[in-house]
Amino acid sequence: MKIVKITLFSLLAVALVFTLAMAGDVAKGKALFNDPTLGGATAGKSCGSCHPNGKGLEKVADKAEFKLAGKSQKSMEEAINVCIENANKGKALDTKSDQMKDLVAYLKSLKPKAEDPKKK
Repeated sequence: MKIVKITLFSLLAVALVFTLAMAGDVAKGKALFNDPTLGGATAGKSCGSCHPNGKGLEKVADKAEFKLAGKSQKSMEEAINVCIENANKGKALDTKSDQMKDLVAYLKSLKPKAEDPKKK
């Protein structure tokens, strides 16, 4: 029984480490979001130039499809790259890169907080 508990605990620990390794870093994502050189951008604009403090992006974590530049993107990563390429005049990021994971983590962190019912 002790071996089963140790094995189970070890598997849970490995799963947690793996999950954290796969998730992006919100603070790094915020820095990238405000970096006017992201993707080698030449327009002198960052994502934050059009969306200061993430304004207007609070619900992107819930979206399954994005409509930008007259086209439909099937993922947040594709939508981010459309903005980097078109608005910021940069090069698309690898959708599996750490930078992209960090940007996605930041955008997901913008999700509106549930309103406190006591404040109504």
